[in-house]
Amino acid sequence: MSQYKTLQEECFEANMMLPKLGLVLFTFGNVSTVDRNKAVFAIKPSGVPYEILKPADMVIMDYDANVAEGKMRPSSDTKTHAQLYKNWEDIGGITHTHSTYAVAWAQAGMDIPIFGTTHADHTHQDIPCATVLTDAMINGDYEFETGNQIFECFAEKKLSHKEVEMVLLQNHGPFTWGKNAEKSVYNAAVLEEVAKMAMLTLQINPNTLRIKDTLRMKHYERKHGKNAYYGQGC
Repeated sequence: MSQYKTLQEECFEANMMLPKLGLVLFTFGNVSTVDRNKAVFAIKPSGVPYEILKPADMVIMDYDANVAEGKMRPSSDTKTHAQLYKNWEDIGGITHTHSTYAVAWAQAGMDIPIFGTTHADHTHQDIPCATVLTDAMINGDYEFETGNQIFECFAEKKLSHKEVEMVLLQNHGPFTWGKNAEKSVYNAAVLEEVAKMAMLTLQINPNTLRIKDTLRMKHYERKHGKNAYYGQGC
């Protein structure tokens, strides 16, 4: 029995949430989950349809994107996942999809404006869109550089990955992360819904203003602030 069996099962369950939530078509997407004690992460194998996936198919990788265990080729996005785990030591899961509305904003090269409380319940900032990679980065170590693209976006916009657990990559699509794989999938679903709401809002009224600051921070702080009171607590 593999020493990574529990990690593989967790990764498998998270990946199977993507088609259930309507976030992927065919094999468009992947989820990974990390074991910080063993310094490895599990990720979906490349190009394998969800309906035939098994827990044992999840490929185990180290933070330098080397295979630690697995018979199949890992996701083509593996180096991006590895970059995020290596540099953001507090995240436990990562999701990448090509969900329709999030990708539409990414293809437009636009941040998703914060118009309402649904958005503010999850982050108090616009959802950032990282600028497209240079030709040299694309023709070089593309997936590795995609991780750098995310870091540069957050540095340039002075954002915290703890407060904004999602990003769009221009002309590509979304990445989300969280304390575990399940939370990263949750964030991917939230991002898709917020992207849809924002697009519809602008269709109804192209001159819509962003949510006022007091309401924006009220909704964010009541769920995430030091005196948060949403939900039932621990």
